[in-house]
Amino acid sequence: MFGYYFGLGLRNLRRNPALTALMVITLAVGVAASMATLTVLYVMSGDPIPHKSDRLFVPRLDNAPLNGYTAADEPSDQMTYRDATNLLASGVGARRTAVYGVVSGIESGRPDLPPFLVQGVAPTADFFAMFETPFLYGAAWSKEDESAKRDVVVLNRAISEKLFGKTNPVGKRVRMEGADFQVVGVLDEWKPLPRYYRLINGNGGSFDGEDEFFIPFQTAVRHELNNNGNNNCSGDGASPGWQGWLDSECDWIQFWFEGESAADRQRIKDYLTAYITDQKKLGRFPRPVNTRVENVMEWMDHLNVVSNDSKLSTWLAFGFLLVCLVNTVGLLLAKFSARSGEIGVRRALGATRPEIFRQYLTEAGVIGLVGGLLGLLLSFGGLWLISLQSDEMAVVAHMDWMMLGTTLALSVAASLLAGLLPTWRACQVTPALQLKTQ
Repeated sequence: MFGYYFGLGLRNLRRNPALTALMVITLAVGVAASMATLTVLYVMSGDPIPHKSDRLFVPRLDNAPLNGYTAADEPSDQMTYRDATNLLASGVGARRTAVYGVVSGIESGRPDLPPFLVQGVAPTADFFAMFETPFLYGAAWSKEDESAKRDVVVLNRAISEKLFGKTNPVGKRVRMEGADFQVVGVLDEWKPLPRYYRLINGNGGSFDGEDEFFIPFQTAVRHELNNNGNNNCSGDGASPGWQGWLDSECDWIQFWFEGESAADRQRIKDYLTAYITDQKKLGRFPRPVNTRVENVMEWMDHLNVVSNDSKLSTWLAFGFLLVCLVNTVGLLLAKFSARSGEIGVRRALGATRPEIFRQYLTEAGVIGLVGGLLGLLLSFGGLWLISLQSDEMAVVAHMDWMMLGTTLALSVAASLLAGLLPTWRACQVTPALQLKTQ
């Protein structure tokens, strides 16, 4: 019977077309507004590496001076060079990496391509396996390259093709920082959303931009490449010179641990507590021990990757959908009430109340399906308008197959919900009274 009722619902769309169009448009606008904002929120708050996000950890330490201390103070989001190198040598976790942002000029040696600036990061070799970066050519540098602080570089695909065309450049050299860096690998397209591995100081922001080159952490230190990003200096700050900067209590390095499982979080936290206790003997970490070990999703939440404004916008959009549903209820009541005579005849001919209920609820679902298709088109328009706000919004304002299905499901579910009261009222029609008035 469902197919029969569905066909009736399609034919009944032509009855009172103005009223039907008003219902469809009302529902479509509400669905489009809610789904456009929900899509943006969904992309922003998605897990960028779901199969291992619970075992990638950011450690945070509080190395600030005792002056001004309160128990509610949060540890720093970054750490000092001294702490980063100590944690790298600790052997804790399955992998460890220290990361900081760098900028350099590249000399192509070609008359048609003048020197140009590139932005990248200086991580350790574990970075590539930890974050599962896809390689188009070659691979990450070796542990031996890292230990020897060799001038090696991994390029992203865009820079590789800009310099060498669509050929394998592994083994070739690029001129940076007055030295020749050997290309050991080229990354394929890699733009995780959000850009969780480098939420602090990432060029372009949390969702846009990408790192164009990668050089070993200690190689960047050897070349005295300054941090391209946030530097937080507390206390007396840094002494003059590069070595003074490395020895300072300035926080400028991002650190990551990878555990064998989520259970490694407590082992890492215990190690950090022991580490700080030991460093206190050297006159460091004057404050009480205060550490955090946060996985990927907790780290993004801490940095407020999804702003409160985005969450509020979604709630407001669903509030607007609720208003649209209330209006749809009223329109369905008017539509079904106008057909009380038809319902009375059907009841007199033997149709039961459950049959009437199924027929008219199916018709409400048909209206929701048509409204959903129109709402889907309007959702794309809404996402296009959102994408015009900024480059970051342009990256997140797109709909995948899951959200397409959700849009249609939401529209049908909303129309069925809106149709419950009008359908119930239609079932209460008294056949005898309607037959007397016809």
